[in-house]
Amino acid sequence: MPIVIVACGVLLLLLLVVVLKLNSFFSLIIVSLVVGVAQGMPVSDVVDSIEKGMGSTLGFLSLILGFGAMLGKLIADGGGVHRISVSLIDAFGRRNVQWAMVLTGFVVGIPMFYSVGFVILVPFVFAIAARTGLPLIYVGLPMLASLSVTHGYLPPHPGPSAIVTLYKADMGLTLIYGMIVAIPAIILGGVFFSRTLKGIKPNPPVHFLDVEMPKDEEIPGFWISLFTGLLPVLLIALASALSFVLPPDSLAIAIVSFIGNPIIALLFSVLVAIYTMGIARGKTMKAVMGNLEEAVRNIAMILFIIGGAGAFKEVLVDSGVGQYISGWATGLTFSPLILVWGIAAAIRVSLGSATVAGLTTAGIALPFIASTNTSPELMVLATGAGTLMFSHVNDPGFWMFKEYFGLNIRDTILSWSLMETIVSIVGLLGVLALDIYI
Repeated sequence: MPIVIVACGVLLLLLLVVVLKLNSFFSLIIVSLVVGVAQGMPVSDVVDSIEKGMGSTLGFLSLILGFGAMLGKLIADGGGVHRISVSLIDAFGRRNVQWAMVLTGFVVGIPMFYSVGFVILVPFVFAIAARTGLPLIYVGLPMLASLSVTHGYLPPHPGPSAIVTLYKADMGLTLIYGMIVAIPAIILGGVFFSRTLKGIKPNPPVHFLDVEMPKDEEIPGFWISLFTGLLPVLLIALASALSFVLPPDSLAIAIVSFIGNPIIALLFSVLVAIYTMGIARGKTMKAVMGNLEEAVRNIAMILFIIGGAGAFKEVLVDSGVGQYISGWATGLTFSPLILVWGIAAAIRVSLGSATVAGLTTAGIALPFIASTNTSPELMVLATGAGTLMFSHVNDPGFWMFKEYFGLNIRDTILSWSLMETIVSIVGLLGVLALDIYI
């Protein structure tokens, strides 16, 4: 029975990653082979499906993720992140520091991978808490909620970008809908929830507090930093918005579609960042190119993991599991948005990795998307929301938060894990609300 084979495949994936500590890429390839053979496919056909799945998935995403990593690296190394953080906090003042942290996390989180954004921004949290006298959790959790939500919901992050490709969703619409859903999730999970945690007392290691901030004259201006960081989002979202008002066969829509293509938007943004965050800061072209090479090296394994998930998806389709799942899903009495959220949440809690949870869910859910009338963009967001569910001891993000803030496991669960749970559930509710009108 195909459903049983898929369930056993997912359990095998959990065993390989969680128990045997095997890398997610190798685990996905092994599971793809096992599921394909169990479905009666010849081994040579399974290998062909794996090759096809990896190639079709990475063809588009390798450029998206590569350019995205380069952009984030340029903004971080060029001082743009520091400028955005300091300017927003100074503008909002002590009373509204949480809202400044939300905006900082959101702006920085869009072009930058979560772990990089965490390491770069957490020293600002310590510095701001010391300067204002406010509790660390009160200051830090809103920013980390923003970082987490952008990582789970919004392209060009690896998980959402890959799911957009697999579901054949529109990246621009996904961005627009994702921002609508992200706002209440961040406010409830980051701002309001952090105000209930007065009893948690962080005790961060001393060496985390001893951070030297760059001098004001050494970093770029606020507006140029903000413009550089948000440029790809602006181009992609603008193209999607104008597509509703411009004539479909006009030259204008052709130009807008070209500029708003995610690959072109990110390429153009990287070229702009090379100047604004590199050359204009007195760096040599050789040094800037070295930074870009380092950025690409840092995402090599992420690309392989995404390719492995694409291979798993292709085996499910070619082996006939996809058609079976599609027929089974059409008989469901509840929204497929809830189904994909539940699958992603279950895998996330079991595996820890949001990216792997989202991609594995996409491989399972892809076959029945075409048989439903649900927006593929909302399916992306529901899957992404599920991947943020209850981060705990098997998630590196859990330990980063615990160690940087100097908490015990109980307090980390009561703060970090519950924050992730809130943004996941609120995200699902937001998607279901959008589904009424879209």
